[in-house]
Amino acid sequence: MIKLEQKIALSVHQVIQSLKDLYGEAFSSVFKTITSDNGSEFSELTQAIDSNEVAVYYTHPYTSSERGTNERHNGLICRFIPKGKAIEDVDDTRIGYVENWCNTLPHKILGYQTPNDQFAEEIAKNA
Repeated sequence: MIKLEQKIALSVHQVIQSLKDLYGEAFSSVFKTITSDNGSEFSELTQAIDSNEVAVYYTHPYTSSERGTNERHNGLICRFIPKGKAIEDVDDTRIGYVENWCNTLPHKILGYQTPNDQFAEEIAKNA
């Protein structure tokens, strides 16, 4: 979970760049696909990502079923950060707690492994 400075395309671009800097050459191994909704903040997503290395998908408006796992995570996050609460009012410690809780929760879609376990396995494959 990364808090955006503003809900604009430039903020998304800056976060993508920080992730590219963090993961370096492994970026396209860590992020194989990125799926977003059609919010204006994602309007320049394909420019921020090299689409030859990472596939970018945009969902249809009002079709949350195309982002099922993402919507499930949004529901989990809302247990701690209610929908409609201004994200700038949520401190980084709280966001870190929610991120850790979500990433250590086993998921049926992952064969009841945690996202952290799956991530570690994937990174080990590409090391």
